[in-house]
This record gives sequence, C-alpha cells and structure tokens, in this order.
Amino acid sequence: MKKSDAFDIGHAGFDDAAAIFALIKDHPAELVPRALSDIVQNIDRFIVGRAGGAVVGTVSWQILPEIGVAKDPSIEIKSLAVADPYRRRGLARLLVERAIESVRPLNATRLVVLTFSPEFFRKLGFSEVRKEELMHKLYAGCVNCTRYDSPFTCPEVAMSLDCRDEG
Repeated sequence: MKKSDAFDIGHAGFDDAAAIFALIKDHPAELVPRALSDIVQNIDRFIVGRAGGAVVGTVSWQILPEIGVAKDPSIEIKSLAVADPYRRRGLARLLVERAIESVRPLNATRLVVLTFSPEFFRKLGFSEVRKEELMHKLYAGCVNCTRYDSPFTCPEVAMSLDCRDEG
C-alpha cells in the first residue's frame, strides 16, 4: 500500500469493537489499555479507518466536563492507533481530523490530548499545556495507570487545541 492509497474513514459500529480492542492492545507502549466492554459502551465515540475492508486505524473522544461545562467544555482525543503496516501514510491525521469534525457541533472550547507524539499533534495545531490544567482528567484516569508513579512523572505530553476561533 502506498502513501497515496485511500482509506475509508467513518464512525465505528458494534462489529468493529474487537478490531478496535486489538489495535489498542497492539500498542501497549503508546496507549492506555481499554476493556472491550468500555469500547462497546462508547462505540459511538470511535472512528475507524479501513483498508481493504479491515479496520487498520482508530481514534476516539471523550467529553471532559470537569474542566467547566458551562464556561470551558473540553473534549479529549484518545486511543489513536494505527496498525504498523499502515503507519506514516496519513491515516492518523485523517482519523484525528475526522474526530475533530465529529465533535465540532458540540461547541467545545478546546480539545486536549495526552501523547507520546507531540510533534504529530503540533502539526495539527495543538500546543503544549501544563498537565495541571487537566487535573480532573489526571486524577480520574491517569491516577490508575500502572506504568508510572504519578501523572506528573509520566512522560506523556499534555496538549490543547483552541476551538473558539474555528468556524
């Protein structure tokens, strides 16, 4: 498959849950694991990329109301995974762009991401922020991580994309 090959990008369905689970599981150094039941319960928040009919990439999103629903509603982009043979072919960018397009009608003030790939997200307009800006996210999710002693010693980079100026 060449870089110019097209991918079919769309919303996930229940029949995609096992493939999404496998993609996330195949990238343990980069992604927080998600239970199959969690994927199924949130399948409406997953987007998949297909090649030859098979799911080869995924991304999801989560509302972060704890940052301030009324004045600063935020959405986290998470679980971005692309099967190894399809990396560096533009699929991750397409997935994140589709996720942004999907959440735009919600009128969030910003999108956030915790990532080991800050350069990738920087190219999409995200900029680095202090993890302290995402305290509830850190203590609701990251505090249960078994890889690092605390969310503040985790090497993931917190990033944000301001959505207020977008149309």
